[in-house]
Amino acid sequence: MAAFCRGRYRWKRTNCIQFITRNLTGTFDYDLVVIGGGSGGLACSKEAAQLGQKVAVLDYVEPSVKGTKWGIGGTCVNVGCIPKKLMHQAALLGTALKDAQKYGWQVPGPISHDWRTMAEAVQNHIRSLNWGHRVQLQDKKVTYLNMKGRLVDEHTVQGLSKTGKETTLTAKNIVIATGGRPKYPTHVPGAIEHSITSDDIFWLKESPGKTLVVGASYVALECAGFLTGLGLDTTVMVRSVPLRGFDQQMAGLVTDYMEAYGTKFCWKSVPKRVAKLSCGKLQVTWTDRQTGQDQQDSFDSVLWAIGRAPETKTLNLEKVGIKLNKESGKILVGADESTSVPNIYAFGDIGEGRPELTPTAIKAGKLLARRLTGQSSELMNYDNVATTVFTPLEYGCVGLSEEEAESRHGKDSIEVYHAFYKPLEFTVAERDGSHCYIKVVCERGGDQRILGLHFTGPNAGEVTQGFAMGFRCGATMNHLKETVGIHPTCAEELTKVNISKRSGLDPTVTGC
Repeated sequence: MAAFCRGRYRWKRTNCIQFITRNLTGTFDYDLVVIGGGSGGLACSKEAAQLGQKVAVLDYVEPSVKGTKWGIGGTCVNVGCIPKKLMHQAALLGTALKDAQKYGWQVPGPISHDWRTMAEAVQNHIRSLNWGHRVQLQDKKVTYLNMKGRLVDEHTVQGLSKTGKETTLTAKNIVIATGGRPKYPTHVPGAIEHSITSDDIFWLKESPGKTLVVGASYVALECAGFLTGLGLDTTVMVRSVPLRGFDQQMAGLVTDYMEAYGTKFCWKSVPKRVAKLSCGKLQVTWTDRQTGQDQQDSFDSVLWAIGRAPETKTLNLEKVGIKLNKESGKILVGADESTSVPNIYAFGDIGEGRPELTPTAIKAGKLLARRLTGQSSELMNYDNVATTVFTPLEYGCVGLSEEEAESRHGKDSIEVYHAFYKPLEFTVAERDGSHCYIKVVCERGGDQRILGLHFTGPNAGEVTQGFAMGFRCGATMNHLKETVGIHPTCAEELTKVNISKRSGLDPTVTGC
């Protein structure tokens, strides 16, 4: 009888039918239920399963406004990092073909690009990744449910399939890793009806043609960059500054290179309306904030890249008691990814103050799984995470921007070393290398600990990834100077930086 009294009954009403979930002994259907099958959610679920937990993952992709849908794997796999990098590579190959002629390769006829061939190859690769995730979950004995999840209480999740079938699962712990989706400007007439977002661009069967990209985030610039590289007439509309949150000198180099590379920019402009013409083209009206005048142009496609909104609305969070940031809609989380409700955790893009990056979500998910299974107490360190913007001229960085360093430490307490360099590959190809630049932000005193490292140039991601480990180990300017470079590489130039901004000397690298 005592056991019966300790049990908990949870009554619910669904479709006018009452049912009961019984918990008499403290046991649950699962040790862990993860809502969200993106990179972070999958990493967390697989790690927990490997550590002996009984795990279920609920994942359901609501089609985009344009009807685009995809399989398991989340934003990164389907409509983010993976297709973006592949299309970026397609654009780089186009540039390489032009360079090749300077190196003696005979390229017959004019160079042109076929969108359909590229899109089919990229989409087939994504489908193979979707299948691979399904296989991995099965191999690790993780239950996969293609259902939309919502919370009932701190131990109960209700899943809803696309056919309307409801399934109730109980779990000792619940993890929310639903990420976010691109925003549309609801105040701009015609924006939703006639435009696309990054949820659609990678799944288009036909070329988007002449395209207007609205926004100046890394998503906006990356998309505009590869569209230009593929030979499409591309314009970027910027309301304020490009790459907000990044070092602004570096951001300027990125956009300057893009302009030289062929991307058009409408600076200090805000969209007013989008109208579909009888010929099928889209007429966009915008206001130039510098002159106050309205302007118009027609495009084949309009792509919005003005930010992302967290996928929280259908989760029933507030009714369960999970606190949100009212402005951003994201979940308030602790250092251990805990929410305001015991036994419910959240991480990745859904968490307030967390970087919207796939690798951080993956690592945070794995660490959370280890803590929940008692294997570790290690917390995710979100400081000084390296990242790269895959624009035509790539930009990699780790640590503080120059602006952030000045704000935190004071301008007189930091030293900024810098250099303009020209990649060897650019010389024979006669390409402009004036935007290839290195910046190392350091403490001015003591050992000159490095606070931030910034690099624009070829393969910036590969370069930055290597130096990021040294950054984690407390690298100083002396460590950098004592490092022997690999000659002749772009990364080598970082080990040779020795001119400070304060000195006023010319930072242009000359000679070998």
